[in-house]
Amino acid sequence: MNKPLIKQMRIHARHTVRKIRHFIKYCQSDVWNDTRSNWKVNTIKVINLSTRSFLNGDLQTKACSLAFRTLLAIVPALALVCAIGRGFGLQQVLMDQLISHLPSQAQLLRTAFSFVDSYLDQASGGLFVGVGILFLFWTLISLLRNIELTFNNIWQVPKGRSIWRMVTDYLAILIVLPVLLACSSGISIFMSTSLSRLLPFSFMQPAIEVLFDFVGLLITWLFFAGTYMLIPNTKVRFRNAIIPGILVGTSVQVLQWLFLSGQLYVAKYNAIYGSFSFLPLFLIWMQLVWLFTLIGGVLCYAMQNISDYNFGSNISNISAAYRRRTTIAVMTIIARRFEKGMPSMTINQLATHYRLPVNLITPEIERLKEMHLLNFVDTPGMEQNERPIQPAVDISNLTVGELIDRLETCGSSDFIPNFAKDYISITEITDKIAEAARNEGDKTKLVDIDI
Repeated sequence: MNKPLIKQMRIHARHTVRKIRHFIKYCQSDVWNDTRSNWKVNTIKVINLSTRSFLNGDLQTKACSLAFRTLLAIVPALALVCAIGRGFGLQQVLMDQLISHLPSQAQLLRTAFSFVDSYLDQASGGLFVGVGILFLFWTLISLLRNIELTFNNIWQVPKGRSIWRMVTDYLAILIVLPVLLACSSGISIFMSTSLSRLLPFSFMQPAIEVLFDFVGLLITWLFFAGTYMLIPNTKVRFRNAIIPGILVGTSVQVLQWLFLSGQLYVAKYNAIYGSFSFLPLFLIWMQLVWLFTLIGGVLCYAMQNISDYNFGSNISNISAAYRRRTTIAVMTIIARRFEKGMPSMTINQLATHYRLPVNLITPEIERLKEMHLLNFVDTPGMEQNERPIQPAVDISNLTVGELIDRLETCGSSDFIPNFAKDYISITEITDKIAEAARNEGDKTKLVDIDI
């Protein structure tokens, strides 16, 4: 091989390495300074933010905690499902369906259902009825509360549901979900039997089975999407919840197939350990399901909030002068739009339309609201960041100087004893600078500035 060719190959290799390093650096940090909004950039941002949230959120420990609490709630949950199933005459149907899905653990499941029947018999009469029902609902509500707190932590929601909303929402879940589960089992059997009678051709049977498998998968997707929308104490958009719902729902179906296959494999090849294989495999399966569910929650959060992390490192180290400029720009935009009779915008709309980082202008709009310069339009049923913004003062005479003066004086001041007397020279100099800035700024009204 001649030397020029070797040299050219080395140059090409170094160029490839530089491109790879540049791409890695872009994915790690520079992507947040990219203001383009296309699927490639957004996908890298979602993966970046999801990975960071997963590593910093300690999801493994949270999944273990939820798996343990779920294990404690299994018997009360089965008792609630069977109690409602009795009312619909479907208790035996539910038992048969569960045993058919776990044939290798039929004896263990029958033992579990005997415990459930004993639990219900004891709770149906005597002094134990009140204590039993309270313990049942406390166990399930405690599980739901911990699930909500975990999702709120992922979504960085500082405040959970109120006591009244906890009672109403959780009781609705605990009552409606078992009813739907009982009815779905009965409807599934009824529909499969009816279709078999209507379509007696044997070659149609595989198609019917595939159809019901797909319907079951679709219900799983919608279940997880609904979980990501309803559990966090914040508004989650459906388009951001459906993709994680599909990914996690499919993963859980694969895990379920592996769990059932593991049951059959252990029972077939290990007669001694096979009778006890249900518990360790069930615990592993449950922890993985919760881990995948939390990963889906992280992915959902990242898809909805990627714009909040643009220029994150720069904003955390922003200078006072640059922050003041952006605040004046936001107030000027709102004043000019109001003066021209244009529709009011929300925070996200302002950030998108005027190419401003939402995580930068959100706290500045809050400051302007505290100074009684802005107001959020009172819109029932909407959170504050979804409400349009409008001026709270007469903007026709609002000057840049007055805005700067309000920004400089917003917050606590003059709280150090004898500061003005001990540092009188500094006070005089800073007052003169502030007065000069105010006088110069008073020459320009906000509505006269071109945006």
